Amino acid sequence: MLKPCLLLFALLVPMLAPASDYRVGDRLPAAKGSAKGFKEIMWDDLMPKGWDPMAAFKGIDLNKLQDSDPRAAELLASVRKEWDKAPVEPALNGQRIRIPGFVVPLERKGDDVIEFLLVPYFGACVHVPPPPSNQVIHVVPAKPVKGMRTMETFWVSGTINLQGGDSGMGVYAYRIAAERVEPYQVNQGKKR
Repeated sequence: MLKPCLLLFALLVPMLAPASDYRVGDRLPAAKGSAKGFKEIMWDDLMPKGWDPMAAFKGIDLNKLQDSDPRAAELLASVRKEWDKAPVEPALNGQRIRIPGFVVPLERKGDDVIEFLLVPYFGACVHVPPPPSNQVIHVVPAKPVKGMRTMETFWVSGTINLQGGDSGMGVYAYRIAAERVEPYQVNQGKKR
């Protein structure tokens, strides 16, 4: 569903130098197995059925816009305004969930991360444009996470709430009080 968003991302910003095996726009697959008391969800579950993040692009041929084109800047500002107020999925409020994503540390104490954003694809929030607000989760872990680096992959498990805000790195529509923050793993425990 967000594939065209990634096209805009690729057209409007420079490529992020890969710090891992991921490229800008890469998403994580779901795991097979138990979420141990948490409902495992994926990023599309955070968007209400029928909401189209690409509605702001209707009738626009992105291939005809150059980075320096003032229309590209206007389009980006218009999309950002719409995406900052993206609708949430009310049924998730108060649910115990587990979701994989890429991290953007927000606050550190030494080597410990005490607050971060979780985003659906590699490169999100590091450059413009951040994803729609309903695709950004503000995470406050119960315990600081040691040595977390930008765009590393983690599973976050905790209670999700419809609590939005602006982190300075992006507008978020959800917040998780994380009980667990674990390195992202699939296929019988092999870290990707």
